[in-house]
Amino acid sequence: MRKALLLCGIASLAVAQVKDMRPVLSLELPEEVAAIKSTGASVRRIERPATEGRYALEVRFEQAKRAQIEIPVRAGDWRRYGSLALDATNTSGEPVSFSVEVRDQTGAITVGQAWWDLAPGENATYALSLNEPPPVKMGMEHEPPANDFRVLGSDHHSVDLARIAVVRISMSNVSGPRTVVFDNLRLGPGVSYEKIVDRFGQYTRRDWPGKVKSEADQKAQLAQERLALKAGPAMPERDEYGGWAAGPKLQATGYFHTIKQEGKWWLVTPSGHLFFSMGLDTVTANESNTVVQGRERMFEWLPGAGDPLAAHYHASGGSSQPHRRAFSFYEANLERKYGKDWYSSWQAMSLERLSAWGFNTIANWSDPRLYDSKKTPYVATLNICGEDSGRGRCPGMEQLAHIPPFPTGMWIYDTFDPRFPEAVDRSVRAFAAQRRNDPWLIGYFVDNELPWGFMRNDRTRYGLAIEALSLVAASPAKRAFVEQLRTRYGNIEKLNAAWNSRLASWQELLQKPYRPKGEFTAAREDMGAFVKEYASRYFRTIRDTLRKYDPNHLYLGVRFAWLVREYFSWTTAEVEEAATQYCDVISFNVYLPRVDANWDFLKRLDKPTIIGEFNISVPDRGVYPDIVVGASSQAERARMYQEFVRSIVDHPDFVGCHFWQYVDEPLTGGADGGENTGTGFVTLTDTVYPEMVVAAKSVHAEVYRRRASGSASASVSR
Repeated sequence: MRKALLLCGIASLAVAQVKDMRPVLSLELPEEVAAIKSTGASVRRIERPATEGRYALEVRFEQAKRAQIEIPVRAGDWRRYGSLALDATNTSGEPVSFSVEVRDQTGAITVGQAWWDLAPGENATYALSLNEPPPVKMGMEHEPPANDFRVLGSDHHSVDLARIAVVRISMSNVSGPRTVVFDNLRLGPGVSYEKIVDRFGQYTRRDWPGKVKSEADQKAQLAQERLALKAGPAMPERDEYGGWAAGPKLQATGYFHTIKQEGKWWLVTPSGHLFFSMGLDTVTANESNTVVQGRERMFEWLPGAGDPLAAHYHASGGSSQPHRRAFSFYEANLERKYGKDWYSSWQAMSLERLSAWGFNTIANWSDPRLYDSKKTPYVATLNICGEDSGRGRCPGMEQLAHIPPFPTGMWIYDTFDPRFPEAVDRSVRAFAAQRRNDPWLIGYFVDNELPWGFMRNDRTRYGLAIEALSLVAASPAKRAFVEQLRTRYGNIEKLNAAWNSRLASWQELLQKPYRPKGEFTAAREDMGAFVKEYASRYFRTIRDTLRKYDPNHLYLGVRFAWLVREYFSWTTAEVEEAATQYCDVISFNVYLPRVDANWDFLKRLDKPTIIGEFNISVPDRGVYPDIVVGASSQAERARMYQEFVRSIVDHPDFVGCHFWQYVDEPLTGGADGGENTGTGFVTLTDTVYPEMVVAAKSVHAEVYRRRASGSASASVSR
């Protein structure tokens, strides 16, 4: 997933050297229960549902900003153990989430957060790792999975395990009373990375349906899948592009374009049929390398010299483990499954799957060799400055530095730099000229998840303006902002009066860093205007360059990163307005269970909108869960997929959604970035997730009639 690593790694447990478990709290002893302190909560000992012994602990969390219980630890030497685990049962009528905190006698704290909800009536075991190194130091985002434990997102802070004082369990922003039964609070083993990957790239310490044990298993799976694909080769009522053949016949322009019909935005196929883009990201066999050099102990098997599968070693060159030898278990499995000509067979199988599953788009980050198949429409991926453009870096060109609250390393181009249009031209020219006459191309995504700002507060919303002011006259952005202010106010005294500043002259503002302190309500309008112009220059330059080399295809935007509007969405209202003015379609990467009322702002923009990424992951088959949108089982994951797609289909401004991604990420982390979650429709053994396939076929089959219900007339756009 091409996203920044902003959130803490998920801590979960593999079997380590310590085999025994030790209780932390004995609910059989009334005095231990009586010692529990509570704030905004109440506790009582009950006999059912207990998972260990006779009693369990029922906690009622009241409506509060923070409700918690505090369990004193009497025997506080935990040095032989590497994790704290507990069982939880939600006896409320609403989903719940909670945190577990461990504090030592010096006050040092480590915290773990349950990243997805415990459903009403559901029970699960949670675990928090203790004093383990962050997984990023091992070359991966997330640690090895636990047996049947549900993971807690850990901050990986160290505590003195010889002197543990307190365990806290808390809920934040509780909207109403919630009751959870906790039991069997115990210490257990820590993380182990020894031999966690088998020769097929699978997790060694768990079994599951469909796990490959031999090459014969792969051959059998292939035979079964071919029969299934033959029985249901494609969706009904589709034209050659995957558009709605049974729908209204519209203008055939020879290329994809947009239309607004009965208040709903659509894409239209080159042959003139309504089109809703349903895609899979990263349809490629080339994104599954994992670093093995220096990490050999993690693998049960690696090919030796002379082994034909040694051809799948590669140089990593990635950011998480740079310049080390890597291996692709996915490629090796494809050769085992399809033979020496594995790539051609994989390509044919992948295209056949997309059609049978109801996908009509080869989405972002996919293998360009698929574009010429003339079987499935595709979107093109352009990066203004190569792979670094996800961080806004462009060698030889000015850029704005770290803009709080983005992490160090996040940059964005200085769009006022005269070299910016030159960089855009270099990046667009060759590819766009080559593809300008291809009717199978929907359009271009350019760059990905740039750090435009947050809507959290004024400082994060106008971070681009604040950063520009902090620079000196050598910065093109600083010069442009000062000129904007000079044009509006004329003399420095008027600016000082408006901004409540004490600048001696325009030259002082230009030459010296200026950092507004405290509230700057008076400057908000000026900062907003600068941010909008900054973004407008970005989108306008790319739009004009695309039109220059390819006037036939759509500009699909920059794929804004989006979680929660105010807290974690790398875009602002000013930037969205600029994108709306110059993009044919605006795009968001959305990591939410569904689209809801928070997206009403799209009515104001009135622009066709596409989801470039969404995802649901689950840790039940030897892969790691994503920390943003998780499910407890493949069945729940399939249901959530349908729910998300329907929420997009039912929204009048969306014209499609693309799922991240086709193949699971490597168990031990991708060579470029360390991402290692179970995000795919197929595993690294090329085994399909049947629950996801059934769900996708079902919901995709209903998309056109569901969305078009009641539509009759149309007004044409580009």
